[in-house]
Amino acid sequence: MINRLHYISQQQDEISHLDAITNALEGGCEWIQLRVKNQPEDIVKSYAIEAKKLCDRYNAKLIINDFPDVAKAVKADGVHLGLLDMPVAKAREIVGPEVIIGGTANTFEDVLLRVSEGADYVGLGPFRFTKTKDKLSPILGIEGYRKILTKIQESNISIPVIAIGGIELEDVSSIMDTGVFGVAISGAITLAKDQRKVVEELYSKLTLSHQL
Repeated sequence: MINRLHYISQQQDEISHLDAITNALEGGCEWIQLRVKNQPEDIVKSYAIEAKKLCDRYNAKLIINDFPDVAKAVKADGVHLGLLDMPVAKAREIVGPEVIIGGTANTFEDVLLRVSEGADYVGLGPFRFTKTKDKLSPILGIEGYRKILTKIQESNISIPVIAIGGIELEDVSSIMDTGVFGVAISGAITLAKDQRKVVEELYSKLTLSHQL
């Protein structure tokens, strides 16, 4: 099952990926995406091995961004692929049928592609400008989500859509109103003074949105 709150790991000068993941898990995050950019596969694998131990300890799911072979090697729960990464079908050959595969999308056409490829969920964004991503796709904003989600609903597509890209706590309710399934958060959790409080508030907003 896809969680409504995805934490995307983010390294800061004073916080490593593993520190950030530990803090997010202690805060109550149940879905962790290890996102290590501009590093060779062996470095990513070394992070992934430790991240899997952490996620197992907290009974959380681990998703590896961009490296299906690493996901398979560490027995991660899933892999997430960007628009310029390996095709979903090829990744599926590597990780097998049981592993979750998510794919990035920026347009309705991208969503259709991900559905046709057999992705389990779509990461749709970016919501706003974010420093955590190079080669940023066009920013969607609330109106962009509304237009794309309307087309998805009119087409009777049922794939879970996760909003991503510079999302803050105060954005969540309005983003959820567009019809997305959940949100992916990085900086708002990584940089929070009280991760547990922020994660609880996020889950509260996400749960409330789906009860309305």
